Amino acid sequence: MTAKGGASPSPGGAGAAANGRFFTVGLVTAWYSSNIGVLLLNKYLLSNYGFKYPIFLTMCHMSACALLSYAAIAWLRIVPMQLVRSRVQLAKISALSLVFCGSVVSGNVSLRYLPVSFNQAVGATTPFFTAVFAYIMTVKRESWITYLTLVPVVTGVVIASGSEPSFHLFGFIMCIGATAARALKTVLQGILLSSEGEKLNSMNLLLYMAPVAVILLLPATLFMEDNVVGVTIELARKDFTIVWLLLFNSCLAYFVNLTNFLVTKHTSALTLQVLGNAKGAVAVVVSILIFKNPVSITGMLGYTLTVIGVILYSESKKHSKP
Repeated sequence: MTAKGGASPSPGGAGAAANGRFFTVGLVTAWYSSNIGVLLLNKYLLSNYGFKYPIFLTMCHMSACALLSYAAIAWLRIVPMQLVRSRVQLAKISALSLVFCGSVVSGNVSLRYLPVSFNQAVGATTPFFTAVFAYIMTVKRESWITYLTLVPVVTGVVIASGSEPSFHLFGFIMCIGATAARALKTVLQGILLSSEGEKLNSMNLLLYMAPVAVILLLPATLFMEDNVVGVTIELARKDFTIVWLLLFNSCLAYFVNLTNFLVTKHTSALTLQVLGNAKGAVAVVVSILIFKNPVSITGMLGYTLTVIGVILYSESKKHSKP
């Protein structure tokens, strides 16, 4: 019995809320698992397993993204299909795909030479490059507080670099290049696909970018990675596990994009921001536990400083919005 004037809680409403919470937790778990999983598997394949073909690996990722994106949108109807309206829009998508390829390939190359923990520390400087490119390409100025928060972001990586036991200059350059290209894609996307008629959600953008990426990467892997197809077939004959690893890794690369889209859709901006900042730290801890790469206290302090800077940067951007 309920008190006068009161209302008893609806069992159906409580159940729906609980189901909603379980669904969100499941999504976040899948997002974390796919993100960290593809990162660790890339590292294992390119460094520990000895599969030294980062461009071919990236092409496998893009092939899976193209096929699975079409299946998810055309057949499963996860999101409505958005059509490319003009050759100009297709040219813009192709330009974004080129930058995207550069980012992913550079990131995969860096994993051959750097531990995941240091790779993530450098990757955390994305806001710095985003602010730089936004200023250069759109003359968009942020508040002085926002620029100030970038100081610990960069300082932390400088400290981590100086004390990284497994530091490799070429790997570091590739990692910086990947981070800069990722930031450039974000800024370019805002410029090139800014009109209402050209805007695409992330799933449809991937649907069109992935096939273009495959077309760009195919000649690159054939010319730059000597006899990659022959070596891969020979590896498969000796140990078919490589085929399953490549297939699983490629599908996982697609699920990174899918779960990122779904988490963005089903959580608040604040939740996404907190989860995103924590994800890199979780990846660092898991990678150290699995690969047992040496780390220094100074290096971890540097990475912590970078993460604090990223959090402050995100807060500053949030408060500076009109």
